[in-house]
Amino acid sequence: MPAKRSPARRPTMKDIAQRAGVSESAVSFALNDRPGVSEITRDRVRRVAEQLGWRPSTAARQLSGEGAATVGLVLARPADTLGVDSFFLQLISGIQEVLAERHLGLLFQVVEDVDDECAVYRRWWAEHRVDGVLVVDPRTDDARPDLLDELGLPAVVIGGAPDARHPGLSTVWADDAGAMAAVVDELSALGHRRIVHIAGLPGLAHTERRIRTLRAEAERRGLAEVRSVTTDYSDAEGAAVTRRVLEGGVLEDGDLQGGVAEGGDLKGGSPPTALIYDNDVMAVAGVAAATELGFSVPGDVSVVAWEDSALCRMVKPWLSALSRDTVEFGRTAAKELTSLLDGGPARAVRVPVPRLISRESTGPCGA
Repeated sequence: MPAKRSPARRPTMKDIAQRAGVSESAVSFALNDRPGVSEITRDRVRRVAEQLGWRPSTAARQLSGEGAATVGLVLARPADTLGVDSFFLQLISGIQEVLAERHLGLLFQVVEDVDDECAVYRRWWAEHRVDGVLVVDPRTDDARPDLLDELGLPAVVIGGAPDARHPGLSTVWADDAGAMAAVVDELSALGHRRIVHIAGLPGLAHTERRIRTLRAEAERRGLAEVRSVTTDYSDAEGAAVTRRVLEGGVLEDGDLQGGVAEGGDLKGGSPPTALIYDNDVMAVAGVAAATELGFSVPGDVSVVAWEDSALCRMVKPWLSALSRDTVEFGRTAAKELTSLLDGGPARAVRVPVPRLISRESTGPCGA
């Protein structure tokens, strides 16, 4: 049997002290920015530490009360929908940029539901695993803010509207209502009266805001044949709902397993002339499904994707989409969390309203 390889020896403060010609206590003072050593000694100790590749021990930081140098992110969504979702990949990229500048780690976990997510927060808090958390997918009925307040765990809620009941939590949010109103404005100006919104997961705060705004905008314009249907964000359900509305034209509650239909019926079997999808993946799948059924995009049906990505420009026709800087969204959230960790106040920060980019998939209503 091959011999078990011994782990490499990590440099210690004693090694730094011997190389720099100072005491171990002087090394501790220098590396922890404490008084007791001269600036010349502090600089020499830091140079030696860098040369040796020394890094502070996370366990030692926790024991000394300095924190875990790690923040947490838990995602309660179906795992099989994440690999094709560009939003979260870009969001995490922005988060990681800021954390890397601060030498903070990101602890990421996927769970089945919010109850499991709350259990993770309790465990992380008890084990001192993280210094703070980034919370995504705010719910309309959400137990997480109360729990985080109870634990005293610094947190930034991404995508939720400001909540005066939890003044200790920071919020970074986008104006989903304004974005939906802009889409309806565009489609209405093109003559569309029968619109179906193929939405994301039910119960998410941003899903409900978009549904409410679509209904309000439709009522304001007298559009009776407008409807929202919730899905799991997957390409499979995006395609399935597209086939259903284009073939039948009428949706009832329970038509789609796991989906909820809301709003006015599409009467008389008339298919919609415009479809709004809550992400780029469903929009691409929807265009493919419409084409298979013999519908022309945008001749017979116009298509708008909520999230813009390279995927929207890799299909024919190119998809009209709501564009926003998702990487910057992640940066902003991470900066707000590091501010909380530094002792700053909780804040509500609104990012710019997503901007509608009109491309080849939207055109005048041909009905």
